[in-house]
Amino acid sequence: MKKITFLIFLTVQFSFGNDIFWGKTGHRTVGEVAEQHLSGKARRAIKEILKGERLALVSNYADDIKSDRNYSKFGPWHYVNYPMDKKYKEVVPSTNGDLVKAIETCITIVKDENSSEQDRAFYLKLLVHFIGDLHQPLHAGREEDKGGNDIQLQWFGKGTNLHRVWDSNLIDEFGMSYTELAENLPVLSKKEKRAIQEGDVYDWVEESQELAKEVYGSVEVGEKLGYEYSYKYTNTVRKQLQKGGLRLAKVLNDLF
Repeated sequence: MKKITFLIFLTVQFSFGNDIFWGKTGHRTVGEVAEQHLSGKARRAIKEILKGERLALVSNYADDIKSDRNYSKFGPWHYVNYPMDKKYKEVVPSTNGDLVKAIETCITIVKDENSSEQDRAFYLKLLVHFIGDLHQPLHAGREEDKGGNDIQLQWFGKGTNLHRVWDSNLIDEFGMSYTELAENLPVLSKKEKRAIQEGDVYDWVEESQELAKEVYGSVEVGEKLGYEYSYKYTNTVRKQLQKGGLRLAKVLNDLF
């Protein structure tokens, strides 16, 4: 009986382990890139607030707490859905909150020195994660298909969905740790980095939604994806991870 239980455990681990691991890897990559572009002042302030923990380590905290019902209200903060023919500022925000409002709330609380130590640490961890989410285009996708979660596909012969393809499957194809990914992103000049960091959360969400439109048009329901799709969008994923990290660094440097 123990052997059977152990085999079942291994099956579960192999079935779900990659999605869990590589999903985390994307956020850790964003955190690592941001860490490399912090100002000295921001680095010291963050070190104090997070008690020495690095951005890559805390980057998945917002996902980790999903299993605790006490944090259920933060679920809608991970995404933003609005009509693809509208701008974010043209629609009425969800009363449950959304990704854009979440980022603004986190910035406000972390910036306020009257906030408690616990709150500043908590919302800083959320901020790191949400800036990463903002650069996964399907976190700014359509409400009717839950950001691509309802669009069923095949990935190298295994069942998946469009959201998971962009959350983890494409990153999985790199076969790299988050530090390796961060070290092997496109080489940019200072001018190119500054150009990426221009604008604010409202500009960045529109950019993500534009990319989401392309992503939606890149597949058909039930399609079998593999090397061709991976080859086509590998560089796009790398650029999104890099943009997320550079913009997170900008937000944190401005914050502190």
